[in-house]
Amino acid sequence: MAFCRVLQGTFAVLTLTASLADAQEAPSTCVVRQSPDDAWWTGPMLAPSAATLPRGHFLIEPYLYDVAVVGHYDSAGVRRSAMSSNGFGSLTYALYGLADGVTVGVIPTTGYTEVSEGPNSSSVRLGDVSLLAQFRLTQFHAGHWIPTTSIVLQEAFPTGKYDRLGDHPSDGMGSGAHATTVAFYAQTYFWLPNGRILRMRANVSQTFSNDVNVEDVSVYGTGTGFRGQARPGRSLFVDASWEYSLTRSLVLALDATYRRDGNTRVTGYNGVGEGSGQNLSVIQMDSGSAEAFGLAPAIEYSWSRNLGVLLGVRVIPAGRNTAATITPAVAINFVH
Repeated sequence: MAFCRVLQGTFAVLTLTASLADAQEAPSTCVVRQSPDDAWWTGPMLAPSAATLPRGHFLIEPYLYDVAVVGHYDSAGVRRSAMSSNGFGSLTYALYGLADGVTVGVIPTTGYTEVSEGPNSSSVRLGDVSLLAQFRLTQFHAGHWIPTTSIVLQEAFPTGKYDRLGDHPSDGMGSGAHATTVAFYAQTYFWLPNGRILRMRANVSQTFSNDVNVEDVSVYGTGTGFRGQARPGRSLFVDASWEYSLTRSLVLALDATYRRDGNTRVTGYNGVGEGSGQNLSVIQMDSGSAEAFGLAPAIEYSWSRNLGVLLGVRVIPAGRNTAATITPAVAINFVH
């Protein structure tokens, strides 16, 4: 029930934000309140919008990023390996307003990994592809406390290579699993004492994955000759973001995130004999649960209401079964 508890916390945060907004409803006569039309946004680095696209309109937002990993850590946060890597990747949101209050879209991914110990990826590889449907529940209106909220259903398809990786384990760009994500998004605005707008998003999502058949070298840590299954654990992700409209075109943004991944269990055997099933060794591995906290400051700059760029970096410190990572990213946001 962690998802429900986090959802309750999200409502509490939004209620507090709404109270702050109400407190700013009557600013000093010396302060000119910024018009919503005078604020252009691309959105922060990580938190998607609770708003849906108008019918017939579309959004294209490609991201380029580099997940720089420094060392690997166990459940106690103790460094186990000095191996580092750079995961260069791209992720693109392609969304379309199917109807007023309903947005559908596709999110393809690609990647290439360089590692300090072992071979790099053999080429740029396609990762898993997701389809989504977003349904708006409420709409924010200036002067009212109700935020924009929506429910999102997302399905990831295992298009990325994940097993039978041979001598190139870095070719693994997928999970092999069909993964269903259920999310709640919320977004609201309030005016600071200086009259400038602060936009806030509070999102929470839960992901469920099916079991995966695994052969040989895989992203699950198995080796040559392995035959068995992986059962990925559930994943909870919480993201709160703030965007400050410094000028019409320039916005300062910050995401604060928390992720908890459940234990992934791998079971099977290594077939080291031939034909008769002799010399089979039973394999059972548990990843243990993992937790990660992150911050992602960013700068947004828009040339127009419909076109802008984001420059940001996500920083995740080492934690339980979590490697320390630094991920610089750039994204172009285009709406039509």
